[in-house]
Amino acid sequence: MNHDFVTFDNEIEKDISFRTLDYDKDLRNVFHWMHQPHVIPYWQLDLPFLKFSKHLEDALADQHQTLYIGEIDGHPMSYWEAYWVKGDIVEKRYDADSFDQGIHLLIGDPQYLGKGYSLPLLRAMVRFQFIQPDTKKVIAEPDIRNEKMIHIFKRCGFEAIKPIELPDKTALLMFCHRETFEKRWSHAGFYEEA
Repeated sequence: MNHDFVTFDNEIEKDISFRTLDYDKDLRNVFHWMHQPHVIPYWQLDLPFLKFSKHLEDALADQHQTLYIGEIDGHPMSYWEAYWVKGDIVEKRYDADSFDQGIHLLIGDPQYLGKGYSLPLLRAMVRFQFIQPDTKKVIAEPDIRNEKMIHIFKRCGFEAIKPIELPDKTALLMFCHRETFEKRWSHAGFYEEA
């Protein structure tokens, strides 16, 4: 399977990789993850199989985002939506720059919960997004109730901006500026290209 981004994280001593979601290969996994008790409250996509498969097809066809499967040491365990803010509903909630990117994520496989993987995974995805040289800011809009994830975003270098209303949730708008991210992590020795 071709990966779009691979890195070795020295903190957890594991490879982290992201590959573009393959509908045929990944549908059942992602469907299963959306029905996990820790995912349902924040994603609300615990749909019947046929409805969910149509939802995933539509998400894949959306040109302003790319869907990824995150892997640790080659094991698929997380789902990511990396999107351009321009063309997304959130662009109307702040003064967005043309190359701002955003992230939605979930750790789907319960055996990877509570093991300290969230921050290394998020750090790797933000690093991947900053490969686009024109992107100066990555945003997130976690559910305002999701205190664990908000804490992880802050540890990664995101700052809380303001609560915003979105169609499916009250979210906390958060920004991670390239300069902040690079200052926090570039010298830390967390990464080696795998």
